Amino acid sequence: MKRNRKRFGIWVQQHIQSLLSLYIFVTVLFVMGVVFGAIIVNTLSDSQKQDLLHYMGYFFQGLNQNSIAEPRIAFQHAMGDHLKTLGLMWILGLSIVGLPLILILVFLKGLGIGFTVGFLVNQLSWKGLWFAMVAVLPHNLLVVPVMIFVAVSGLQFSLLLVKNRLIQRRGTIYPQFLSYSVSVTAMAIVLVIASFFEAYVSPWLMRSAVPPLEHAQAWLGVLINL
Repeated sequence: MKRNRKRFGIWVQQHIQSLLSLYIFVTVLFVMGVVFGAIIVNTLSDSQKQDLLHYMGYFFQGLNQNSIAEPRIAFQHAMGDHLKTLGLMWILGLSIVGLPLILILVFLKGLGIGFTVGFLVNQLSWKGLWFAMVAVLPHNLLVVPVMIFVAVSGLQFSLLLVKNRLIQRRGTIYPQFLSYSVSVTAMAIVLVIASFFEAYVSPWLMRSAVPPLEHAQAWLGVLINL
């Protein structure tokens, strides 16, 4: 067991070192998405902010009353969404034209996280930051690294296709295809774990961050009327 862990650790270290430039590029792109998402919050009109706050109010009430989606259904939806994105990135990595689309998906992921956290902090101050920490951060600690890993693997395979088909033919690339596919499959398992956490653990954490129902209604009522 220890040997397997050591081998895996060495493989991860070598993998990151060999593709360090791609990892830096993709990570910076993701961070840019987060920053742009947070900036977009400041461009929302007052009516748009009020609509979002009303939705938050209903969501908080649902949390307090345990009337949000059942964990089993939430797990199915979360897993379906994550695996669809993963499958799409895998397919895009198998083609040369899919290379820029992989980068767009990474940027949009960062944009979504940045907008969500930015809006919560913008409207609810430190309470919004705390809620974002328990609602957005936990499962994304798994989802985001997986997405970056798959994006880099897809970019690597796409660049290999460019070299093999357009620049210099080097015979079969089946071993690289098999390695790419196995890596994506392994990441799918990680996303299943993240989906389980998102459906069963995150709601409990969010309830701990939301004030009792009567306080939540008054709290949001004041914000909506600002």
